[in-house]
Amino acid sequence: MSAQVADRHIEIAPGLAGGEPHIRGHRIKVRDIAVWHEQMGKSADEICAEYDLDLGEVYAALAYYFDHREEIDLAIAGHRAYVDGLRRQTPSVLERKLSARSG
Repeated sequence: MSAQVADRHIEIAPGLAGGEPHIRGHRIKVRDIAVWHEQMGKSADEICAEYDLDLGEVYAALAYYFDHREEIDLAIAGHRAYVDGLRRQTPSVLERKLSARSG
């Protein structure tokens, strides 16, 4: 299968970024940009500086997010549930060591 181009900055390719919309030439997913901006409060300039992106790429990811908000919010929730499940199944080594010291 070939990549689907959402715009010149965003693509969806089955073998890249888990098949999720991502910034072309990077493995940074649109949902990552959305979380950093919407939930963590990072500005577009901060995201650019931290991840070596252009403003156009970040704003394209945000535009894609707002155009597909319901779908991407579901992906964010699904990812969060997956991570929470892993945390429950795999206790922190540090927490175990600290518990052993205090117990």
